[in-house]
Amino acid sequence: MEACDESGFSFLREHSGRLLIGACVTLALLAWSAIGARGQSARQTTSKPVLTGKAALTDWHDNAPLVRRRITRADVPPPFSSDPSDNVARIYPRPAGAWPQAPAGFKVDLFAEKLGNPRQMKTAPNGDIFIADSQWGRIRVLRAIDGASHAARSEIFATGLKEPFGLAFYPPGPNPRWLYVGDTDALLRLPYRNGDLKASGPPQKLLDLPPLGSHWSRDVIFSRDGRKLYVSVGSGTNYGGDPKTDNETRRADILIMKPDATNVRVYASGIRNAVGLAIDPRTGSLWCSTNERDGLGDNLPPDYVTKVKLGGFYGWPWFFTGGFQDPRSPAPRMEMKSKTLLPDVLIAPHSASLGLTFYEGKQFPREYRHSLFAAEHGSSNRSRFTGYKVIFVPVVGGAAVGDYMDFVTGFVAPGNNGKGRVWGRPVGLTVAHDGSLLVSDDASNSIWRVSYPGS
Repeated sequence: MEACDESGFSFLREHSGRLLIGACVTLALLAWSAIGARGQSARQTTSKPVLTGKAALTDWHDNAPLVRRRITRADVPPPFSSDPSDNVARIYPRPAGAWPQAPAGFKVDLFAEKLGNPRQMKTAPNGDIFIADSQWGRIRVLRAIDGASHAARSEIFATGLKEPFGLAFYPPGPNPRWLYVGDTDALLRLPYRNGDLKASGPPQKLLDLPPLGSHWSRDVIFSRDGRKLYVSVGSGTNYGGDPKTDNETRRADILIMKPDATNVRVYASGIRNAVGLAIDPRTGSLWCSTNERDGLGDNLPPDYVTKVKLGGFYGWPWFFTGGFQDPRSPAPRMEMKSKTLLPDVLIAPHSASLGLTFYEGKQFPREYRHSLFAAEHGSSNRSRFTGYKVIFVPVVGGAAVGDYMDFVTGFVAPGNNGKGRVWGRPVGLTVAHDGSLLVSDDASNSIWRVSYPGS
């Protein structure tokens, strides 16, 4: 080894921060791998090795708590390496004995059932759980005593909406005055006081949003200080053409505005369908989970979870996964290729990553705190089903580690000539007052509660 010269010291000075982050990430992975050693699970007792490459792109048969995956840009195959497949899941009733599976020490309870179309959820400051019943055009409220495994009361807070999805209380803190709602064609707000089970007035429209199209969900979230409001709007088509001319104004974007919906501008663009938004409570950074495009084959492009950069461009409609070109896009803007950002965490293609939330509760083991959970709704454009689970995305020092771990699985049962019988599809996530994680499931029309009673 050559002696360390001045250039070596310069390198250390310039890159010491990165080296420190690398060390932190290594320690986080070591801590994360210990999660599986906390007790006995119905399926496994220890964390498995990280699946990489083709092994990370498998189907529902390999879903199991604590299975970890890392997908990189190098794992992305060329377009049309396999034939596109329209394999929309047929929903079956939950089979006898089927139940969501969680890691060792965790317990899953059926918190509520026989709901309408439960999608996005938010926990109110007083502990009530607000749910967007999207297809029914209403907002539901569930009430339970902290620690209860089942909701004791269910009420309809508001009706007459048009496919509501995103929910956010304003102002942030213990005494909100409004519930903001991302309707498919408008940003609305409803009057709210702690403990209200019915809206005390009609919805107020604050902003028109692009209606319907291929992607109808609109998530909403406030910055930590409540001074900024973020609204996600998906693209109107699968891959589309020119966003400026093809009816895509304010689509495939995350918008930012004041709470009164003035000073509207684009925070980040080229994001095909950012269904879930989350704010890191420690850093204030905005994160999103995104559904990428269909029709290019089973194993591309990956969906993703990423920290969203102000002014960032993520590729849609011309590029994906850090600059790969979609061959179907007419007149691609090649000058944008080098500007296409690579997302932080690549998720198995067609998983349909939806709800996203940081875990800041105190019930789960420390390894889960300050990191993300994401709901994978499940594929409809893949020959063999993938997704249908809740995943854990570790975040260290405000940055993603790059891997993700299966956390709650079991929503597909064997059958259907090996393709599987889908009975559950996770959508929304919220952390309850007692630190349990609630998961909405729009296939069984249920809410599942994941708690950690064991050691």
